Amino acid sequence: MPEDFAPDWLDLREPFDAYARSEALAATLLVHLPARPRFIDLGAGTGSLLRWLAPRLGRAQAWTLVDSSLEMVEAAFDTIADRADQVGYAVTAPNKRTLLVHAPGGAWRIETLVTDLADAPDSLPLHDADAVVSSALCDLVSRPWLERMAAALRIPFYAALCVDGRERFLPPHPVDARVAAGFRRDQARDKGFDGAALGPRAPAVIAEVFGARGFRVESAPSDWLARGRGPLPHPTLRDTAGRFLSELVLGHAEAAGRQDRRGGGRIGAWMDARLDQVAQGRLSVRIGHRDVLALPPGR
Repeated sequence: MPEDFAPDWLDLREPFDAYARSEALAATLLVHLPARPRFIDLGAGTGSLLRWLAPRLGRAQAWTLVDSSLEMVEAAFDTIADRADQVGYAVTAPNKRTLLVHAPGGAWRIETLVTDLADAPDSLPLHDADAVVSSALCDLVSRPWLERMAAALRIPFYAALCVDGRERFLPPHPVDARVAAGFRRDQARDKGFDGAALGPRAPAVIAEVFGARGFRVESAPSDWLARGRGPLPHPTLRDTAGRFLSELVLGHAEAAGRQDRRGGGRIGAWMDARLDQVAQGRLSVRIGHRDVLALPPGR
């Protein structure tokens, strides 16, 4: 079973994801879709990709939110309905499995599917889809999983927010390299997808695997940027930057510590120093990501 992520973490990262994703690459995807596109959203969590992409499409559409956690898909319906209400969109629920968001350009029909993502693509209703999309998923999967997906698809595959190995914590700290090395090793452990996770190799492997099957692959940077002081593109990012930075520090320290038991003391000291910098508004972090779009032959 693939790893789960806490809804609170997904909620915290959502605005940083939103401002990181490539608008240009998303626009390329949208122009290759039919009048009323049907999306399969893998590892959908609480539906943040839908909330970002659906308004950009601006017309009637259908989504199947796929996740291994019943808690997540239930939270997705609640969160989508709440956010729709905040912007004045009516919401109806014809049945327990379907949510309709009545947006100005046309209704968004949203359904859910709870299944083990490791079983994809066999477990997916690909016959009823015009694109398979995901966000922050493909660095968790294995190469065999991705090869099975590429073999099964004749429609666009869009993978947003794949880590690419670039990261920088400022100001510098003597233990940065050790933490980064342990963190990268942890990214490559098996995350429940039939083998070692792709981690920062994900963008390159997606391009290789889909390119070998004739897909045209495009990618664009989609870096997270967070800082305690200084300009950020939206008030939401400024308001939550401290908590977001703290979670990044704690996550890096925990992952590095799993892979480097002998360096636990130094990693702990790094964590304490970084958390102090967060409290003082002195820490800034850039985490490199790439969005990747694979378009099938003929598109």
